[in-house]
Amino acid sequence: MALINEFQQAPSDAQRVHGTVTCGYRAFTIEGRRILQLDTYGSTDRAIPNKISQSVQLDAEGARALLGIIAEAFPEISH
Repeated sequence: MALINEFQQAPSDAQRVHGTVTCGYRAFTIEGRRILQLDTYGSTDRAIPNKISQSVQLDAEGARALLGIIAEAFPEISH
């Protein structure tokens, strides 16, 4: 699990779409700090299907940064 504190653009020549999975989310407050946690679950063909595979957390600052990245990547989406 990781609390994201910075985003960096990472150029890559590899451009492909990965297989689909489900992403669970929850928001909670710890010591007055609001946290959004995203958990991806392993695909159904994994050894332990639906086991949490990766978890990332964002606080308000990280969420604002991610919103900016999303707006840049998908300008047709308005919020």
